[in-house]
Amino acid sequence: MRALKLLVVLIVLVGTSSCGGNKEVKKLPIYGRQEFKEVDGKVDTIYHTIPDFTFYDQDSLAVTLASFDGKVYVADFFFGTCPTICPIMKQQMLRVYERFNDNPEFGILSHTIDPAHDTVAYLKDFSMRLGVPNSKVWKFVTGDQDEIYRIGSAEGYLVPVGADSDAPGGFIHSGAFILIDKEKRIRGLYDGTKPIEVDALMNDIPKLLAEYEK
Repeated sequence: MRALKLLVVLIVLVGTSSCGGNKEVKKLPIYGRQEFKEVDGKVDTIYHTIPDFTFYDQDSLAVTLASFDGKVYVADFFFGTCPTICPIMKQQMLRVYERFNDNPEFGILSHTIDPAHDTVAYLKDFSMRLGVPNSKVWKFVTGDQDEIYRIGSAEGYLVPVGADSDAPGGFIHSGAFILIDKEKRIRGLYDGTKPIEVDALMNDIPKLLAEYEK
């Protein structure tokens, strides 16, 4: 997918491993920019994180970054009248929801990029037709269009999002499913139109959750 290829220059791979006998355990990579800060003679690495936001979900409840505190979550972008990849993405995300919806440390956040059409009422109907009654796990959110575009940009999820009169449906957006850890860092990008990549995502979610096991 072209959008994912464009992200290669932004990827930072953190090779973390530990050995227990002959078994090597590797953590998932961390994506995005990194900065280095020296404190008391020690250099700390500061990674790119998702900035705060305020949107509204299908139940008219405010959703902020803090809504996902203590959770690993998957984010994506879509719009309700999308004639191309969005229906495929939503069916694939439904697989993820059905697999992990009983885990209190997991969530899904789907951002509409067409808030003028995709109102709270529309998103409620959309989610129910899709078969997602539990808004505590999977939140479909709308809000200020500029804020949505900001959160999808290099400042946030590092994917292309925006209006485009030449694109089918009038908008362009990535088909990526974006895996976010509890520190709000990007830990994986997967093509949400390809079942094999969604399978990889579902294999990686337990790995990421395992990083937080004590």
